[in-house]
Amino acid sequence: MGYVLVLPEFGLVADPVLGFVTTAGESYQPIIDRVAELDKVADDLVNMLSGEGNLLNSYPGREKSLLYAGGVTAFWYGLAVGLLIAAVVALQYLG
Repeated sequence: MGYVLVLPEFGLVADPVLGFVTTAGESYQPIIDRVAELDKVADDLVNMLSGEGNLLNSYPGREKSLLYAGGVTAFWYGLAVGLLIAAVVALQYLG
C-alpha cells in the first residue's frame, strides 16, 4: 500500500495501514543541527542577561566583562541623573 502526502515540502507522509505520520526517507539531521545552533544562541542570550559566564564570540578570560561594563554604565547614568536632580534643587533655592 502507498503513502498519503501530508506535508510534501517537509517530506512528511502518512502510512494508512499503521496510522503514523513519518518521513519519506528524508533525514531530519539538517533541521536538528539548526535547532542545536539556535539553542546555543538562546543560551548565550540568557548568559548575557546574567552578566556572568563566557559568551560565544568573546575572547577567553572575559567572563565578567558584562558585569563590569554594566556597573560602569550604571555609575555614569547615576551620576548624570544625580547631577540633574541637584541642579533642579539648586535652581529652586536660588529662584
